[in-house]
Amino acid sequence: MRYLAILALAAVPGLAAAKPPALSPPATIQVTGRAEVSRAPDEAYIDIGVRTQAAKPQTAVARNAARMSTVLAALRAAAGPGARLMSIDYSVAPRYRYGTNGAPPKLEGYTATHVVQVRLDHLDRIGQVIDAATGAGANLLQDMRFTLRGKETARIQALAKAAVAARREAQALAAALNLTVVRIVSVEESRPVVVPVLRPRATGMRFAQARLPTPIETGPVEVSASVTLTVAVAARAR
Repeated sequence: MRYLAILALAAVPGLAAAKPPALSPPATIQVTGRAEVSRAPDEAYIDIGVRTQAAKPQTAVARNAARMSTVLAALRAAAGPGARLMSIDYSVAPRYRYGTNGAPPKLEGYTATHVVQVRLDHLDRIGQVIDAATGAGANLLQDMRFTLRGKETARIQALAKAAVAARREAQALAAALNLTVVRIVSVEESRPVVVPVLRPRATGMRFAQARLPTPIETGPVEVSASVTLTVAVAARAR
């Protein structure tokens, strides 16, 4: 009899197929908060080197090696024990003179280039290092930039500020729409970007002849971050 009762209920139209109403997803707002943290740089990178020319490649290489040995000794003495020197570029290339009216180029000689990167922890020695290198024969300054050794601390601070900014924007937007923030649905953080202070590239070092020490001004390093926040919202209670 119980089996027959179940069959009878199933036979009632619409009764067996009845389901609980589906819950609609909550309304959400998505915002992105951005923030920057400025810190004074505590690390400098200088790309400095020697460029020599000669009619034969062997001569250009020999001249470059002799001058670069002197430059490296001067750099080590001026930079101090905490500095790090590393060769980042070395090349020997032919040098041509291009004629007019479609004349074929004429080989004039060869150019040897050797560039080292100097990493400095003591930024007050930058001018001294440049002067020592140029005085020893360096004639090429490729790049100079300033950055941070402790990027992690600045990264966390930038992320925290970006998260607060995102929450503040979500609350302001919800209030403007007569809504209230119920809960945080998701948080997505971007990879913080450290923007080093750059100095223009220079192919020559004509300022090396100056008698005064080379003045170098450092600027702040900017660490930026962004946080994307998705929050659930509901109508404000009246």
